[in-house]
Amino acid sequence: MNLAPIILFVYNRKWHTEETINALKKNHLAFKSELFIYSDGPKTNKDLDKVNNVRQYLKTIKGFKKVTIIKQEKNQGLAISIISGVTEIINKYGKVVVLEDDLVTSPYFLNFMNAALDYFEDNEKVWHISGWSIPIEINNRSDIYFYRVMNCWGWATWSKNWKYFERNTGKLINQFSINDIKHFNIDDANNNFWKQVLLNHKNKLETWAIFWYAAIFKNNGLCLNPCKSFVKNIGFDGSGKHTFDLNYNDNIELNSKDVINFDIEIKEDKLIIDQIKSFYRNSNKNILIKLFDRVKIFLSRK
Repeated sequence: MNLAPIILFVYNRKWHTEETINALKKNHLAFKSELFIYSDGPKTNKDLDKVNNVRQYLKTIKGFKKVTIIKQEKNQGLAISIISGVTEIINKYGKVVVLEDDLVTSPYFLNFMNAALDYFEDNEKVWHISGWSIPIEINNRSDIYFYRVMNCWGWATWSKNWKYFERNTGKLINQFSINDIKHFNIDDANNNFWKQVLLNHKNKLETWAIFWYAAIFKNNGLCLNPCKSFVKNIGFDGSGKHTFDLNYNDNIELNSKDVINFDIEIKEDKLIIDQIKSFYRNSNKNILIKLFDRVKIFLSRK
């Protein structure tokens, strides 16, 4: 298996970064994988010490085939960091696995991501591999399902798809019909997706993930998801400027399957999509609103 390089984006949270690395090192494929770490520069002088503390820790990381640290002198912000970092590495290697500094992975995360990248490499329908899944009960015998929306809590893709990424709000707004917007919003189960596009257009938000979803959506792509997550987010602990608690995330048991069956029909399962819609509509504060709020955290990192 030709392993994908891992890209990790970090800023000023040393403990979270340590937890992310410690979990990643427990992956069975870690010692065979190259790790590229993008360390963003401080937004203000008061952030300098925390950024330097993280960078001192980065120098000590072992347990991977090779570790490359890319340090930014000036603050780029998460959106620009991810867009430029993913583009740089994926253009060289053809595929990538992407993490941020608050994601704890199962020891089988890299197995899953690399196996999926290999299995679906030549499939035109599959555009994105997700390591995390919406917390719903999926009552089927499959290990995976397909869904139109990407998520960014541990993900992977190929250069053949990433080349269509474009962060152009005006063009996107002109291309989308009313029906497109409805479908983009999961048949209006959650209007937050299109809201993110509009806020980016008004320069009230600077994000990247919604535009990757848009690229996938416009090209009729689908995203592969595990029925049980390989990733847990530990970033909602008050460590960010606008953080809050995600109750469902506290006691999540990560997927420990080392062999995944990918042999299912590549289409959305109506029963699962109905469950996702119900989750959006019935949650006191649904996950996409929380994800949208989480985006605001990173505005302080620009």
